[in-house]
Amino acid sequence: QVQLVESGGGLVQAGGSLRLSCAASGSISSILAMGWYRQAPGKQRDLVATITRGGSTNYADSVKGRFTISRDNAKNTVYLQMNRLNPEDTAVYYCNFYGATSYWGQGTQVTVSS
Repeated sequence: QVQLVESGGGLVQAGGSLRLSCAASGSISSILAMGWYRQAPGKQRDLVATITRGGSTNYADSVKGRFTISRDNAKNTVYLQMNRLNPEDTAVYYCNFYGATSYWGQGTQVTVSS
């Protein structure tokens, strides 16, 4: 089992920045990749960014050049640095650790005001 605890969400004005954190505990040796997803009201959950154990990253087109995913292996933590936020980025952001099983965090709300 893997437990994920997210933090860092909040309210920010358009053009601002936030950094999300996701700390993992438990059996993480089987994890192959980590990522962030988001779900806006009335919409499906979409991929934002992923990072593999080897460090390869992948981003949704809508966030390329604005968001950066990174990880700290020593702290078992994955981060999402979000810059130049706009109201379309408003959503609940979920952390995901993927291996033989997929694990999800509880979600953290990000609200961007215009």
